[in-house]
Amino acid sequence: MEIFHISAECYPVAKVGGLADVVGALPKYQNNAGHLIRVVMPCYNTKFIKENKFECIYSNTITLGSFNFPFNILKEKIDKLGFELYLVEIPELFDRKDVYGYEDDIERFLSFQIATLDWIGSRNEVPDVINCHDHHSGLIPFMMLYCYKYEKLRNTPSMITIHNGLYQGQFGFDKLYYLPEFDLVHVKVLEWDNCINSLAVAIKCAWAVTTVSPNYLNEINYSANGLESLFNLVRYKSKGILNGIDIEVWDPAKDAMLSTNYSIKNFEKGKQENKEKLCNLFNLDPTKPLFSFIGRLLEEKGGDLLPHASALALSENFQQINILILGSGNTAIENQLNDLLSDYKGNYNTFIGYNEELAHLIYAGSDFLLMPSRVEPCGLNQMYSLRYGTIPIVRRTGGLRDTVIDFGDDGNGICHDQATVGDICYSIQRAVNLYKDKEHLNKIIKIGMNTDHSWERVCQEYIEMYKLISNKK
Repeated sequence: MEIFHISAECYPVAKVGGLADVVGALPKYQNNAGHLIRVVMPCYNTKFIKENKFECIYSNTITLGSFNFPFNILKEKIDKLGFELYLVEIPELFDRKDVYGYEDDIERFLSFQIATLDWIGSRNEVPDVINCHDHHSGLIPFMMLYCYKYEKLRNTPSMITIHNGLYQGQFGFDKLYYLPEFDLVHVKVLEWDNCINSLAVAIKCAWAVTTVSPNYLNEINYSANGLESLFNLVRYKSKGILNGIDIEVWDPAKDAMLSTNYSIKNFEKGKQENKEKLCNLFNLDPTKPLFSFIGRLLEEKGGDLLPHASALALSENFQQINILILGSGNTAIENQLNDLLSDYKGNYNTFIGYNEELAHLIYAGSDFLLMPSRVEPCGLNQMYSLRYGTIPIVRRTGGLRDTVIDFGDDGNGICHDQATVGDICYSIQRAVNLYKDKEHLNKIIKIGMNTDHSWERVCQEYIEMYKLISNKK
């Protein structure tokens, strides 16, 4: 099958969150399974794009209302990522430092979608499936069905994969004229809550809807930022497919970013040496249990709970534990976390920002990983931590419920039910007690390291969905 993945992110080209990890891995495994995979994303001003070679294979101009934007489609020359990578180059809109966060994001990503379809529609071949990812490509299924210029693609199956339903890409009908011409009898398809909602449009128009975990599919039927009734209506064409992780990138036995490589056979020695490197970097004591957090410092991730929970846990376990925070997001949360540095020097530290190499070292050198998320459609951090022998401490929600079972039930982690400071501290106390029982601790670590979260199984589930909707032509 010829499959197009349309996404705003793809690791290592441009990454903000888990979307990039999925789009950087799933296509590779689908390609390895014998399918022709093409990933299309915007051409940002990133290190990867500067350091690799591309060739221009198509050029045109799109009209967005009264604005004209020339664009190029660039193909990465050697398929370095294990699949064909294409960039939509619109310098005026995407030659910027960040992926998101600009006042003209609606114009940026709508232009990206139109340019992508202009190119795909110009080809002699028609794809077997177009797999859109999140709201940044959410208008593509609508345009394929109803815009006159894409009539050639009308019978091409489309699928929307929802990585996070909180973000929906809403904008007003005053920008309706940005869309390529279509019969206005279909304009109601675009409407949700008196505006154009890109994610809602995709859910209505795509031939299939997938979420990144089975439990998240259940949750969005009653908690989806206003789209609950819509998700209920399309349940017949929906499926939750649990994400995998790229076990070639995330392999403690081969990971070049670690101080010491290790496997399940020698994880005690390997993890301790990585822990010592990590603790030396952050002035922490490697003989004490190390609790870490990696991620965005936002309320949906429970980031607002971390300052109080960290202070309370450190006070209750005076000089007996270490806590390390790697992340960025809400400035107020960042400041609150930094305010703790002087009070708990030697047992607590932060790195405000993101560093991929440091993240790998934290997964390897930590004993426990904190994930107190209010919302977690799938979560990849808990899978990385399990593979690296670090026990995840999670709130039971979304994909965390699908992947982490409490050690009290012979599982691979520590679970709590509420996103509260009390639940987090209670779980930390359970972890402290577990840490003292090395035999039990190592048993749980081995269960986690033996857990299979590879992409091979996931890849096949996606292919089965593609074949199912292709048969509906």
